[in-house]
Amino acid sequence: MNNYNKLYKNFMGSKKYWERRYNTGGNSGSGSYGKLAEFKAEVINEFIKENGIIKVIEFGCGDGNQLSLFKIDDYIGLDIAENAVIMCRKRFKGDKTKNFFLYDPNSFEGRDDFEAKLSLSLDVIYHLIEDDIFKLYMKHLFLASNKFVIIYASDDNDNSMFLSLHCKNRQFSEWIKINLPEWKLIKEIKNSYPNESNSNFYIYKKNGRERLKCRQVGLI
Repeated sequence: MNNYNKLYKNFMGSKKYWERRYNTGGNSGSGSYGKLAEFKAEVINEFIKENGIIKVIEFGCGDGNQLSLFKIDDYIGLDIAENAVIMCRKRFKGDKTKNFFLYDPNSFEGRDDFEAKLSLSLDVIYHLIEDDIFKLYMKHLFLASNKFVIIYASDDNDNSMFLSLHCKNRQFSEWIKINLPEWKLIKEIKNSYPNESNSNFYIYKKNGRERLKCRQVGLI
């Protein structure tokens, strides 16, 4: 058994981990602060401007620090941790351009009010330890967008170097190819700080005009 599996067998679960982390004064992590956050904001803001995007939905809004650097006219933030949602509502109180909701992967449905031109997943996928949660999250991430999805994460299955309970590398691009063939990778943007993060940007665009209908095979 490798180091990762030895740690994982005692893991409390993704939701409980993040609830506990925020409840004990923790934040969304180094990727949401400093130069990494500024790098992500630069890429996202430029993409939004170039493509005339008004409405954005983010799966994993965290503590809201990364969001504070974005320039978005209509934003919906979802998070699995209730305390993260509470913190964001408090931080952006009075800002009518932003709304926050608790994300429950086991009961989420693709409603019209949870649909946008761009869906975001930033530094989230490698925190989805449970396979079933990963598959549901990916389904919902793409279901909520009618044109673009931007993912910022690592894209490989190598966990030999991970010694953290809450991290698990996943090669999500292969999962998308198999389960969501109507979505195509149109651009990859390398991280400006590869020594501090192995995450890169992956931008997907949906072919055709019909609303995405996720196949059941996406949950196998």
